[in-house]
Amino acid sequence: MTVAAAPTPRTSPKRLSTLDKWLPLWIGLAMITGLLLGRFIPALSDLLGRLEIAGISVPIGLGLLVMMYPVLAKVRYDRVAAVTGDKKLLGSSLVLNWLAGPAVMFALAWLFLPDLPEYRTGLIIVGLARCIAMVVIWNDLACGDREATAVLVALNSVFQVVMFSFLGWFYLTVLPGWLGLDAQGLDISVWQIALNVLVFLGVPLVAGLISRWIGEKRRGRSWYEEKFLPVVGPWALYGLLFTIVLLFALQGEAITSNPLDVARVALPLLVYFAIMWLAGMLLGKGIGLGYARSTSLAFTAAGNNFELAIAVAIGTFGAASGQALAGVVGPLIEVPVLVGLVYVSLWVAKAWFRTAPSEVSAR
Repeated sequence: MTVAAAPTPRTSPKRLSTLDKWLPLWIGLAMITGLLLGRFIPALSDLLGRLEIAGISVPIGLGLLVMMYPVLAKVRYDRVAAVTGDKKLLGSSLVLNWLAGPAVMFALAWLFLPDLPEYRTGLIIVGLARCIAMVVIWNDLACGDREATAVLVALNSVFQVVMFSFLGWFYLTVLPGWLGLDAQGLDISVWQIALNVLVFLGVPLVAGLISRWIGEKRRGRSWYEEKFLPVVGPWALYGLLFTIVLLFALQGEAITSNPLDVARVALPLLVYFAIMWLAGMLLGKGIGLGYARSTSLAFTAAGNNFELAIAVAIGTFGAASGQALAGVVGPLIEVPVLVGLVYVSLWVAKAWFRTAPSEVSAR
C-alpha cells in the first residue's frame, strides 16, 4: 500500500487574536485563579467533588467537551484513512505511549521519590494514563497534523481500556516485587476507564464528525471551514481555560499547603515531559514523518490523561491522599510545560525540518 505523504503544516495569513497571542498569560491566570479559589473558598472544592456521575466530575467533563469539540470539528475525516495506513506513525506511537512512557515514569518516580511512596504511586498512575484530551489543543497550536492526532488519540483510547489495569498491576505490584522494592496495588474497573474514554473522546469525536458531515453536505466545505469553524474555534481555548480553573480549584488548598511536596513531585514530571516530547520529535524526524506528524507523535507521547489519573487516584486511595495530590500536580506542571513546547515546536520546524508553519493553526 502506498501511504499518502503527510500534509504540510497549515499556514494562516491572519494575525493572531488577542486570545492566541497572550495564551501563556491566560493559562497562567487561570491556574492562579483556580489555586486561589481552592485555597480561600474550600467549599468550592467540596462542591466540585460532589458533582460527579460515575466517578466523572460533571463541571470538568463539560469543560473538556467544550475544549475538544472545536478541534475535532476541524478534522478532515476523509483524510483519516491515509493516516491509518502509516504503519511507522502508528507503531511509533504505540511504542512511545505504552512501552516507553510508563517505564520512563516508573524509573523517574523511584529515582526522585524513593522516600515518598504515596507521591511515587501517584506519578506512576499519571504515567499510565495516556493523553486523549488536551493533546488536541497543543497539537493544533503547534500546527501538527490534526488527522494524525485524531487517529493517535483514538488508538490511545482503545489501548487505555485494554492496558491500563494490566499495566497498573504490573508497575505497582509485579515489577517492584521483582526488583525488591515496595509494592502498592491498584484496583480500577475496566468499565470506569471505558466510560472515561467514551465521555472525553467519544462524545466530541462523534459531534465533530456529524457537524462536518452536515455542514459540508448542506453548505459545502468552503462555508464550513471559512465561516463555521472560525466561530466555534475560539471555544476550544475557552473550554481549556475553564477546565484549568476547575482543576486547580479542586485541590488548590492541598497544593498551596504543601509547596515543598509539590516541588518534589514537579521535578520528575518536568524531566518526563521533556524526555517524551523530545523522543517523539526525534523519532518522527528519524523515520521521515515530517514536521506535522512528528509534532502529533511528540505531543501524544508527552501528554497524559490527568482526568483519568486523578479519578483513579481518588477512587483508589481517597481525595486527601498523596496519590491524588500527585495526580493534580500533573496538570499543574503539564499545562505550562506543554505550552512552552508548542513554541519550541515552532522553532524546531524551522531548525530541524526546514519548514515554516504559522504560529497557530487557522481557527
